[in-house]
Amino acid sequence: MDYKGAPAIPLLPYQKRWIQDRARFKAGMMSRQSGKTFSSTLEIVDRVLESAAEGRREDWMILSRGERQAREALNEGVKRHLMAFGAVFKSMEGSWAGAEATYNALEVELSSGSKITALPANPDTARGFSRNVLLDEFAFHHDSRRIWAAVFPVITRRRLCIRVISTPNGKDNKFHDIITQTDGRWSVHITDIHQAVAQGLDVDPVELKEALGDDEAWAREYELSWLDESTAWLSYDLIARTEDDHAGEPSAYGGGACYLGVDIGRRHDLWAAAALEMVGDVLWLRELAVLRGASFAEQDAELERMMKNYDIRRAAMDETGLGLKPVEDAKARHGAWKVEGVTFTGQMKHHMAALAKRAFEEKQIRIPVDDSLRRDLHKLRKSVTASGAPRFDAATGRDGHADRAWALFLAIYAASQGGVAIEYQSQSRPGRTGEDLDRFGSSSGGYTLEDY
Repeated sequence: MDYKGAPAIPLLPYQKRWIQDRARFKAGMMSRQSGKTFSSTLEIVDRVLESAAEGRREDWMILSRGERQAREALNEGVKRHLMAFGAVFKSMEGSWAGAEATYNALEVELSSGSKITALPANPDTARGFSRNVLLDEFAFHHDSRRIWAAVFPVITRRRLCIRVISTPNGKDNKFHDIITQTDGRWSVHITDIHQAVAQGLDVDPVELKEALGDDEAWAREYELSWLDESTAWLSYDLIARTEDDHAGEPSAYGGGACYLGVDIGRRHDLWAAAALEMVGDVLWLRELAVLRGASFAEQDAELERMMKNYDIRRAAMDETGLGLKPVEDAKARHGAWKVEGVTFTGQMKHHMAALAKRAFEEKQIRIPVDDSLRRDLHKLRKSVTASGAPRFDAATGRDGHADRAWALFLAIYAASQGGVAIEYQSQSRPGRTGEDLDRFGSSSGGYTLEDY
């Protein structure tokens, strides 16, 4: 459609360039809050309405990182634009049966017969459709390379097109490959927060950066920097593989055995508690409670609430520094057999980090799609001291000292001490067998630095 006149929806120059670019293969790396999903869904609506005016039908599939994001893309993007144009459409919601599972599918259908469908992205949902494709926040999709291998054949016939948008999420994913390609086959658009503001985006970068309080997250999500993943204990790609829309919801608790991890802080650091439910052989994060600047009485009350709401079989609590008295009180109330105090020595931190890494590598944990938790998990950096001892560091910012991550690690450790023992079946190392090492590494010796 022609944007020379006054548009129904005001567009900034970089958004207009994106929408008007009709390249078959198009990728955009854009800052958070710059309107990349807004612009991409507007292009879809524009093309669908244009095809209807020409008597054609044009179908689109939006694959988002999860069900919640797919719903937002359809409701806050597609439907909003259709209503702004005064288009008539009907909205449907149902299920889509794939080979691996059944997924919630959201769809709008126009009077021309054109359909726009939104689904959570995985290799299963990427197959079976022959239509144009938008991969939303593609760098954060689980198994992005497998998704790519499944989705690209979808657009092979009839010169269908594909759109890929995201902020960076490390280099070990297909989005990085696309954005950094040099053969010219892709039309690549890059807009960081400073470029967006210079073109009219009404935000204050200084205020945003100060409020975020995390230089690394700012560099990645707003300034679009490809950060070095070599020292990160958990890469963004590894974290993304365990994210699930159904995690982090207390209402999803099924009444099973739970394991609690509590990282204690008061002034500079957060108080954080993670409750994991064992479902089959997978630990699901049911709740991540966070308190900032709370009194010890408030912390005790929150701990009591979580103990009451979940069947906690074992709790591991940080007793370093301020934690000594809260741990003593918790043992008195709930029993020393259930509550264990953990002192954060270098050796203990490494043991917990190794247990957690194994759980992430083996996909035996599910966490919610949560930016704060992801940042905390990625903050942890492993180094080795002059004496050869392992050391874990995480920069302290306005949002704590990776407190959410340590609460989660404590909960995983509690599970390893609370009877969770699953035979380890892959990547055996010399001198170790499935009989002497359970899947969470709770053998007598734990992991050594050489393991990682």
